[in-house]
Parts: sequence; C-alpha cells; structure tokens
Amino acid sequence: MNTLTRRDLLKKTVAVAGGSAVLLNMPVDAWAETHQAAVKVVMVRNQHLFAKGDKPDADIAKQMLDQAVCSLTGNSNPDAAWKTILKPTDVLGIKSNQWDRLPTPAVLEQALRERAVKVGIRQANISIADRSVLTNRVFQKSTALINIRPMRTHAWSGVGSLIKNYIPFSPKMDSFHPDSCANLATLFDFPAVKGKTRLHILVMFTPQFHHLAPHHFSEEYVWKYNGLLVGFDPVAVDSIGLRIIEAKRNEYFKENRPLNPPAKHIALADTQYRLGTADPAKINLVKIGWDLNSFV
Repeated sequence: MNTLTRRDLLKKTVAVAGGSAVLLNMPVDAWAETHQAAVKVVMVRNQHLFAKGDKPDADIAKQMLDQAVCSLTGNSNPDAAWKTILKPTDVLGIKSNQWDRLPTPAVLEQALRERAVKVGIRQANISIADRSVLTNRVFQKSTALINIRPMRTHAWSGVGSLIKNYIPFSPKMDSFHPDSCANLATLFDFPAVKGKTRLHILVMFTPQFHHLAPHHFSEEYVWKYNGLLVGFDPVAVDSIGLRIIEAKRNEYFKENRPLNPPAKHIALADTQYRLGTADPAKINLVKIGWDLNSFV
C-alpha cells in the first residue's frame, strides 16, 4: 500500500488569507494528520436548542452547524466556509446513523443537504444513508463524504463514535467486534472511504452515557448537552466526546465508573493506526456558546 508522506500531504494544502485552508481534492483526514501538533476541534453549544420542546429547534441547529464550520475553516461567512469543504462537482454521501432510539437528528441531515445544494451540488448527487451505503448508488460513486452521528455508549466498542460510524462500509461488520472493536480505524482505508471524508460531526444534542445491555436505551441515561463537536480529524473529535461521556458518568454515579468495554479504538486509532490525534494535549478545543457543565 502506498503511503503519502507528510511532505506530500503538505504540498496538497494551499494556505489562503485568514489562515484557513483550501482543500484541493485532498482527504481532510490526511489534512488533519499534517497538523497533529494542534488539531482543531470546535464545540458549539446553545442553551436554547430545546426551548420549544423535546425536539431541537431547526434554525438553532443550522446556526450551530454553520458556526462550527466557520470557526473550523477560519471564514466568517458560512457560504464561503462551506465552499472550502465541498465543491459543486462533488458527489456527496452523508453517512448518518439511523439507530431508532437515538438517530442523527433530521434537522442536521436537512441542514447538510441544504448547504450542499447551496454550494452547487446537484440534488441527485446527494444521499443520506447508514446501513445501505454499500448498495447506495450515490455512495458507490461518491467523491466526498460527511460523517455525522450521535455519541452514545456501546456494548461492543465502548462508545458509538465517528470512527465506528463507518462500520457499514465493511461487508463483514461482525469481523470488527472482537477486542472491543480495537481495529475500527482500518475502515478508513476501505476503497469506499479512503481519502473522501471532508467533515466529521459528532452530535452531542442528547448523548447517551450508560447502557445496561446491547441496544439498551433509557431516558435516564441521556441528557440535554445541547452541543456539536466538529472537526477534520475523527480521532480528535471522538477523543473530546469520550472525555465528556466519561465525565458525565462519574458525575452521575458519583464515582469513577469506567466504560465496559473500554473505548480503546479511539486511542488505538492514533497510537497504532495513525488515523488522527487522540491526545487531549495536542487538540485545540475551540468552545463557542453556552459553557455550563461542558465537562471539558
């Protein structure tokens, strides 16, 4: 397998005014890897997200997403910010998560679709899918992916993370279950994925911090965190999300309550598979908005 060197990767990144980056057909996962000394993750929280009831406010959710992308790219204008991530000629697969107890919020899926159309991507070249990605025609010819899912604890991998969200790209998903799904990072080398991911969005609207059995869900173990974590590096974003889940568990149980099984795949994605950065000391966490009980 041919491996790009850091110098090769840097040649594919062009700096523009304001310190942002224009992505020239370059995998954003790789872009993040070249900046491991200070990988940027943006947290946006809004205390009014659920002010109208149990469903997130669509306008606030869209605003949060735009705020995150603007901060991440260094552009103050949302239209300009999204154009550094997507281009009109892209064929875009939005890899969502459809677990019925805690799915990716429809307001965010719609916001992503609207942003892609505004960039100039044809509706026919945009698809949102989860388990059907290998048979979905748009995903089969995709040039760009956006990875989005809610954060929750998980019976096989410790947490359902952005890294784990790509498991449907494998025709043998069960093969990743041994050893707490330790090798999930290898999914990013699959042909349907490699070099295509433009953005990672970990939804922290109502994350789940505990479960009692596989596929278990209880309102007791979710809370309104009202947040999004967004970045170019899935490992860094997952690492921050994991810290929040662990801190919430300790607060709720009033003791140190480690995940069982441990979410080892996140650390190993860094130390063994070099997918990205898991070390909090190397992550530049930018916090926007409501900061009460952020846990990080």
